[in-house]
Amino acid sequence: MKYNYIAIEGNIGVGKTTLANKLAQNINARLILERFEDNSFLPRFYEDPKNYAFPLEMSFLADRYQQVKDQLAHGDLFSSNIVADYIIDKSRIFASINLPKDELLLFNKLCDIIYPTILKPDLIVYLHLSVDDLIEKIRERGRSYELNIKASYLEKIQNRYFDYFRKSSNLRIVIADITNKDLLNNENDFQIFLEMIAKEYPKKLIIARL
Repeated sequence: MKYNYIAIEGNIGVGKTTLANKLAQNINARLILERFEDNSFLPRFYEDPKNYAFPLEMSFLADRYQQVKDQLAHGDLFSSNIVADYIIDKSRIFASINLPKDELLLFNKLCDIIYPTILKPDLIVYLHLSVDDLIEKIRERGRSYELNIKASYLEKIQNRYFDYFRKSSNLRIVIADITNKDLLNNENDFQIFLEMIAKEYPKKLIIARL
């Protein structure tokens, strides 16, 4: 594997964690998975975004920072590769949507302090699906607090990711269109994905279709 640290990213419901698990098992890598199920603010945020956006984003930032720092500080003799189902900059992306201006200013000041200490992934793969497909997948997995997510919110998330990628000239980023692909259950699709991430990429934004 050309890249020691790969981050799988994407919108809500796209299948980041599922693919990260499968990829890590395939290449014998350590996993960094977002601990959203342990975050008590998440269901409350969907019920009352105005009052719970700031504590939600702060708690996610703290947890992501601690996870990445811990994993990168404690190497594994049997595995030099890392697969994550998020990038640390995800905190900034979601905060830019969910927080009012004054809270976002404070949040970004904190990010400016901690981000330079975090190693960036060697490769970021953003899994892309249409908003309609995302809504269908969200309904299929059936998390109660996600069922009322609006298409407009998913569109905002997608657009903020794309804005971030366009400005990140120092990162290798592949936007992979996975429409009509099943990377979990279809081994041919998964092999095509493995071939895609095995390629040598420059530090720029690449658009790919599986």
